[in-house]
Amino acid sequence: MKIETQPREDHQVTLIVELEPEQMEGAKHRAARRISERKAIPGFRPGKAPYEVVVRSFGEGVIAEDAVDILLDEVYPKAIEEAKLDPGASGSLEKVEDLDKNPKFTFTVPLAPVVQLGEYRSIRLPYEWAEPGEEKVEESIEELRQMYAKTEAVERPIQKGDFVMIDLKGTKAKALEGEKPLMDRPGLPVFIRNDEKAEEFPFPGFSNELVGLSATESKTFSHKFKKDDKDDTIKGQTVNFDVTVKLVRGSTLPELNDEFAKQAGPFENMQALRDAMKANLATQSKAQYDDEYFATLMEKIKEGATIKFPPQVVDHEVEHVMEDLKSRLAGQNLDMAAYLKSREMDEEKFIAEEARPIAVKRLERSLVMDEVAKLEKIEVSQDMLQSSFQQTWGEFQGDSSFKKMTRGKAQPPKQLMNAVAMESANRAYVQQTLNRLKDIAIGQAPELPSESPSEEKGKLKKAAPKKSASAKKTADKALSAVARTSPKAKKPTGTTKKAASSTPSPEEDKTSTK
Repeated sequence: MKIETQPREDHQVTLIVELEPEQMEGAKHRAARRISERKAIPGFRPGKAPYEVVVRSFGEGVIAEDAVDILLDEVYPKAIEEAKLDPGASGSLEKVEDLDKNPKFTFTVPLAPVVQLGEYRSIRLPYEWAEPGEEKVEESIEELRQMYAKTEAVERPIQKGDFVMIDLKGTKAKALEGEKPLMDRPGLPVFIRNDEKAEEFPFPGFSNELVGLSATESKTFSHKFKKDDKDDTIKGQTVNFDVTVKLVRGSTLPELNDEFAKQAGPFENMQALRDAMKANLATQSKAQYDDEYFATLMEKIKEGATIKFPPQVVDHEVEHVMEDLKSRLAGQNLDMAAYLKSREMDEEKFIAEEARPIAVKRLERSLVMDEVAKLEKIEVSQDMLQSSFQQTWGEFQGDSSFKKMTRGKAQPPKQLMNAVAMESANRAYVQQTLNRLKDIAIGQAPELPSESPSEEKGKLKKAAPKKSASAKKTADKALSAVARTSPKAKKPTGTTKKAASSTPSPEEDKTSTK
């Protein structure tokens, strides 16, 4: 068996395998025997018909096609091993040539992603989060106070601090005739804020557009939503709003005393309420800061890194991006077709312009995280794993699918327990890796116990699998090991027809074997 490898720019290898004629001849005889076992031939017991009889009964083409199947199962794994290739996805058979002389198979082999992080330990990024000040606490308490305000109908124009009821309709600026509105909310209650708040529906500052209107009056205005808006149906859109005021209610705010604190929650007094509000604000503020901090840090690491992966790995990540989007749309009672129509895009354009860039970014982040975890020898303690499991389990309990799986059962299904355990281990592992990255960026990370990145300079290191060895070890505290299956190449349709020509048609030339 002769093997030739030709590296490609897209992190794949063209693998050409040439066999001896005797190998093909032997495969044909085995194929003929296998065919005669499956299909009856008059006058012969299953598997006992001579080769020539099988040829006359079914033809050379059928036997050759079956022989190729037999050879692929033997040739591809052996060729991968001898060529010392590390596949990152299933390979594909591109061409079959000269079956009657010197059979030659041409494969495309996607290689496993590789990552070289460079001098990532020299990167510095100050961590400067600070707890929200007292003014933020006062703002939150004031918002809570407004929630418990007593209201009464008034016959005057809307003022800040009022509660109003409106009919809201939002239509895409360039809506087609007969196209449904993006929003249609009759009887929508709105609080007229004193400021702009990011969480205000449908956009920050919306309520201030209503100031000065009286009951029964209407107003039309437009707003362009940001391209990164959380609502997939309106991001990047210019929306025309039609608002009609149905009711205006003035509000009387409650006194800020211990009675109010008890009314607002399980608090003995105002000090307990303030402490709880401050802690909640700190948690939210830190989470937002961390998101931005680690996004910036990850970009700095990627700037000095070399990351390579084949297109098949990106395609797989694109599938995850699309599945996530469909799930979010389902939560908004929308489907993909309606969403794409609202964006004036077909699925192909959406994947190319939005889903694929997101997939590449997610993939690169994951590969960098895995490589950092491997180099830094990240491990997770039993206490951290247990804490992560409890938190994850608590989050899952609010999910409708989770409730359905556990309803009426004394013990949760093992499959569900395993899924939560794996998710918990992954979360704990990621958090430990992020903690180490922060320690590195602020110059407080411990020295590496063995090889340092400088000693590895110039070596292109294979990326850790999706779940690195350390993360897998962590998950194994709660799960059984999951066996990995080696990639195989399979025969494309029409092999026999292609074998007659060394220049197959574009339609037949490539058949993925995922």
